[in-house]
Amino acid sequence: MTSNQRLNVKIALIVGLLGASIWLAFPLNKKINLGLDLRGGMHLVLRVDMSKLSADAKNDAVERAIEIVRNRIDEFGVSEPLIQRQGTDQIVVQLPGVTDRERAKDLIGKTALLEFKLVNDKPQDLTDAAAGKVPDGFDYVKDEEGRAVLLSKTASLTGQAVKDASVGIDQYGLPAVKLTFNEKGIDAFAKLTGEHINERLAIVLDGKIHSAPAIRSKIDSGEAEITRGGGFGVEEANDLRIVLRSGALPAPMNIEEERTIGPLLGADSIRTGVKASIIGTLAVFVFMIIYYLFSGVVACIALSLNFLFILACMGYFHATLTLPGIAGIVLTLGMAVDANVLISERIREELKLGKSLFAGIQTGYAKALSAIFDSNFTTLIAAFFLFQFGTGPIRGFALTLTIGLLASMFTAIFVTKAIFELTLTNKNFKSLKMLQFIGETKFDFIAKRKIFYALSSLVIIIGLVSFFKKGKDAYGIDFSGGQLQEYSFTKPVAVDTMRAILKEAGISDGSIQQFKEDPKIVMIRTSVDTADAVAAQLKKNLADNPFEVLRVENVGPVAGKELQKKALMALGLSLLGILFYVAYRFKHFNFAIAGVIALFHDVLVTLGILALTGKQIDLLIVTALLTIAGYSINDTIVIYDRVRENMRAQRKLTLAQIINLSVNQTLSRSILTSGVTLLAVSALFFWGGAILHNFAFSLLVGFISGVYSTVFIASPLVLAWSKNKK
Repeated sequence: MTSNQRLNVKIALIVGLLGASIWLAFPLNKKINLGLDLRGGMHLVLRVDMSKLSADAKNDAVERAIEIVRNRIDEFGVSEPLIQRQGTDQIVVQLPGVTDRERAKDLIGKTALLEFKLVNDKPQDLTDAAAGKVPDGFDYVKDEEGRAVLLSKTASLTGQAVKDASVGIDQYGLPAVKLTFNEKGIDAFAKLTGEHINERLAIVLDGKIHSAPAIRSKIDSGEAEITRGGGFGVEEANDLRIVLRSGALPAPMNIEEERTIGPLLGADSIRTGVKASIIGTLAVFVFMIIYYLFSGVVACIALSLNFLFILACMGYFHATLTLPGIAGIVLTLGMAVDANVLISERIREELKLGKSLFAGIQTGYAKALSAIFDSNFTTLIAAFFLFQFGTGPIRGFALTLTIGLLASMFTAIFVTKAIFELTLTNKNFKSLKMLQFIGETKFDFIAKRKIFYALSSLVIIIGLVSFFKKGKDAYGIDFSGGQLQEYSFTKPVAVDTMRAILKEAGISDGSIQQFKEDPKIVMIRTSVDTADAVAAQLKKNLADNPFEVLRVENVGPVAGKELQKKALMALGLSLLGILFYVAYRFKHFNFAIAGVIALFHDVLVTLGILALTGKQIDLLIVTALLTIAGYSINDTIVIYDRVRENMRAQRKLTLAQIINLSVNQTLSRSILTSGVTLLAVSALFFWGGAILHNFAFSLLVGFISGVYSTVFIASPLVLAWSKNKK
């Protein structure tokens, strides 16, 4: 295949993907769900019936129910729900983008108590039962076809023995639910079936017999099947799979309230956030075009395709888009510039060596490839573990991050190169000009490393002392819980007006919602013991709009203990994955350990600055910290790649000299990529409004710390670790 033929294939592939992406992404309102903050959704209040529970079981029944409901909603495919304890025995659930409300209610509220019970088929016992003399230890009930059955009162096996559930096809070609037992369940089921051959075993869910097949032999395969006369519907079988995988509720739940909630954000807040996102994107585009000229135009085309590919993937997965999600996409585009800058700077270096335009472009791409792949792959490792072990918002963040990284790698490496190759076919294209603000530097980073170690240690220690001194006050309502206040006004009050009133009352962490059925009712979630201050401020600001306090109740954290535990486990496994991958790629653990230390450095610096500036940790801040961690290691890997290259080419230099040379060679790229990303973040900070302010502030601090730690901490630590190892 000739070079022209290969180019034609590349262009055809790009055009094909472009068409497919447009088809998958549009119309946006049908392909992508809007989150609670942008559109609102379904609002349920569930009460856990604890009347039949023991005192010990009551203590954690609601918390267990919350985690089971969260797992069911995750499996159901609803992203970004709000699930929160209210009072002593209630759970608030808010779901964005739900169209089949009855199905959602049934899925959430089903107890899902699975039991395997033996059936007594002795004729005499059945006759006695029909006459009203039911044998001890049995219940006289109806099966799925209405036939009388003597069913054991005691379950021989329960759903606790089930490890997994999946939808399959039974012997009649109808949908069925396949069960896989855990280790204890395999042994128990084998023993049960071995001891009761030729007897019937009923599979009972929430007191209803679904099937009662005869045991023909001992079953030690660790599998069973739930069928029903006439078969399940596909959706019904899938819902049953979800509830069985999630586990049984500790007690029945009743739906006490069902309403449609309005968006968490007012119209002004949404407009402000979207405006800031547009400004951030345009700022990145303008800089790239001014600084890199034609290469910048090529990069902007790649970034536009990147944005389209992200929307297409979100449309394919029917993802939920929130305002922070929009900001996250803009941020992903800012980070995607990294690969384009790296390629442009590599091409610049090759052209300076006197190579032809064709050779410079080819070599520039070849040399940039390893750094782009390694830096993005380390972040993909983190995203994989966050998606695998995270839940709710953590999984949503991981999915968006993965889509953005894969799209940016494809557009930067494949699409931009195809555009350059197409341009090279034009004989008038003979040069590639770029501006250069930062020339070659010869700073001795290694000699000054102890100064920067001391400076970082001082900032981290001061910040952490402030953070731990605050105790529970360091955490926002998402982690510490708070108070739910509901007011009924004479006339409707705009959400943005309510937000301004809360700000006057000194409350910055409140979330505000209206009910679509009655917009005069406003619900506020805020810190504990703020009801009096809110009511007083409302009377002052809305003197002409009398209101009634409908209720004031304590609510639990949005991120419960189980969610926090999963998030920490996902983060820990991510760091281990990054550690081992970097060690493998760079053949030494000193690179990996130094990179992870720099990552921790950036997260700790950000946490400390947040504490010193009086900002609380919420789920949005956690998302920012995860982004900082991914960006930090991304930047560090690029310098490590240059160190690796120079270790091969400059064998006469010491490791200290190679590190200094590598950092100086990549300094302009580090400053440029961080600067461009900061353009996008600064737009969110200055024009994103109150909702995005703390999120953007965290990113500003973290990204500045990231470029600092990459240059002054991670690289010198490679040398320090190498010396200690000797």
